[in-house]
Amino acid sequence: MVIDAAEIRQRGQGSDQGRAPESPLTLLRRRIDGRFQVDAFGGDAQLMDMLGWALGLAVRVEVEHAERFPRTGGALLVANRGVGVVEPAALAVGFRKVTGRRIRVIGAPDAPVLGDLIRKLGALGTHPSDVAALLRAGHVAAAPLAMTWLRNGAGAPPREMLAAILGFPVVPVAVVPGGPASLPIRPWRVIVGPIVETETDAVPGDTLAAAELAERTRTAVRRLLAAA
Repeated sequence: MVIDAAEIRQRGQGSDQGRAPESPLTLLRRRIDGRFQVDAFGGDAQLMDMLGWALGLAVRVEVEHAERFPRTGGALLVANRGVGVVEPAALAVGFRKVTGRRIRVIGAPDAPVLGDLIRKLGALGTHPSDVAALLRAGHVAAAPLAMTWLRNGAGAPPREMLAAILGFPVVPVAVVPGGPASLPIRPWRVIVGPIVETETDAVPGDTLAAAELAERTRTAVRRLLAAA
């Protein structure tokens, strides 16, 4: 699903500030009555807030250097990922815990039914133009690095995506494994690094600038993991 810029302007940017989940009865009534809104990127605020609340109960997260998370405006968070999906979930929980903002995790499949459902829960497709449109609308996206078998590894960055969002803040993040809240083990750690990229003279689509940014981002994530 490729997002059209005219559609974004027509629907408005919307707020990415999360809200406390409604009671099940109120939520059900609103769903039946159709009193909910899906934004231009496929996100359903009610469902995203419910999922954020549930993940917050299931995954314990501690955030280090929380002041480096962007409180306003568009930005791309780039983090490591193992073979599972818990790292993006832990990052989403930590970001919402610190900033109160919803985050859109990149990686929704481009499928008619499954893809639409996952986007409603807060995911975003992998089209670089969609990610750029999301950031221009003032939202924050999380781009997992390529999967690694070792959870402490920093995989390859998505160069095409970085090329599309040149000029926006790119924040490296290391996600260190922990465990679910129901088990007496350590919480997941989300370690936020300094901004790698913000203002730049490079034009979006500049492959050379994107390659340099990708290498700096990967190096930054690797250093955060090494120091964890």
